[in-house]
Amino acid sequence: MASTPEGGVTLNDSNVALSKTSSDAIGAVELGPVKSTPPPGPPQFPEGGLQGWLTVFGGAMVLFCTFGAVQSFGVYEDYYTLVWLKGYTTSDISWIGSVQTFLLFAGGLPAGKLFDEGYFHHCIGAGSLIYLFSVFMLSLCKQHQYYQIFLAQGIGMGLGMGLLFLPAISVTSHYFRLRRTVAMGVVLSGSSLGAVIYPIMLNNLFNGKAGFGWGVRAAAFMDLGLLLTANLIMKTRLPSRKNRPNAKPVEIKSILSDFGYWLCIIGAALTFWGLFVPFFYLQLFTKVHGVSSTLSFYAIPIMNASSLFGRTIPNFLADFVGPFNVMIPCTVISGGLMFLMFAATDLNGTVAFGILYGFFSGAFVSIITPAAASFSRDLNEIGIRIGITSFIIGFALLTGTPIAGALVAYDGEYVWYRPLVFATVVVLAGAAFLAASRHYLAQRKGTQIV
Repeated sequence: MASTPEGGVTLNDSNVALSKTSSDAIGAVELGPVKSTPPPGPPQFPEGGLQGWLTVFGGAMVLFCTFGAVQSFGVYEDYYTLVWLKGYTTSDISWIGSVQTFLLFAGGLPAGKLFDEGYFHHCIGAGSLIYLFSVFMLSLCKQHQYYQIFLAQGIGMGLGMGLLFLPAISVTSHYFRLRRTVAMGVVLSGSSLGAVIYPIMLNNLFNGKAGFGWGVRAAAFMDLGLLLTANLIMKTRLPSRKNRPNAKPVEIKSILSDFGYWLCIIGAALTFWGLFVPFFYLQLFTKVHGVSSTLSFYAIPIMNASSLFGRTIPNFLADFVGPFNVMIPCTVISGGLMFLMFAATDLNGTVAFGILYGFFSGAFVSIITPAAASFSRDLNEIGIRIGITSFIIGFALLTGTPIAGALVAYDGEYVWYRPLVFATVVVLAGAAFLAASRHYLAQRKGTQIV
């Protein structure tokens, strides 16, 4: 500050600058910040990485123990029918496997909700304990004691599978988006590998010196190692829905009123209603038609070995042309191949049917999950949509193979054309509903790549 000749004062440059700065500061305090922080963007996906692929491989181990065991039930169906539960009908015995399969899929509804809320490790931890306890209990079940086997294998193992199955598949959505179909295919390929190893191991142990009890225990110890490893290496990446600041509430009403999505569910349920008939009955079919025991023991492993390729190769194609565009032709071919099972009465026929049916049915099983998830409008919907789909599919799996078992038995004879006609009709009907569902999804997204 300086004096003027008239006795006034002037502000020098520094004071002016200081005054201007102070004024700006006061204005900033009064008016608030000029720029606001932008809202967080959508989550980014690494499309792999070490932890991503470790989680995929852990999921494959879970599917090895769960869905792989389901697809191996044909070994139990054959052994129970002819030895361990002799005197019970094929339909009675198939209820054990169908209840187990129902709980595996139907458990996806509560497990999917728990997964979305951030309880992934709780699900796979509790599921592993229930599953392993039930397998060891199955090894203690006595011959001709149907209720013991039903409780241990049908109810106990099924409940454990229900907590394990869907979270092991859904967690891949934390790491993959563009390559999600491929990642889910790799996870599901674990079930095909399990469905190759279980039948070979169990057939040889059940019919060898080990017997039923130690045969089941051997499988249980293998499951223990795989599930322990899976629990250690699988990790989630994204925060749970309730911990995401920008998470939208899941609009259940919108999901339940999605007509195209319901067409997909109905198509999937009809297809699963008949799809597992060969997996349950092929070994018994080949044996009663005079095929050697050695070849009969390998009928299901052959089918599941081919399914391993069916659950991976088509998934690569589905990431480029869309899951529905790959899944629907494979479903139609699977329905048509049912009648080829009539040729599985010798070496060539059994191998041909096992390879072809395993490949195309495996493609459907691996792609239906990402196909149902493709109706999701938001990441938060994936778990609940897959859970609802799995729950409805469970009812089809609960009744499909027992119906086939009732159809195949007639006055003490086996009448095979009846269950195969039933399976063919429902699988082809399912393909028709899936085609209609694809049409609605293509209109919504404005592209034929769906």
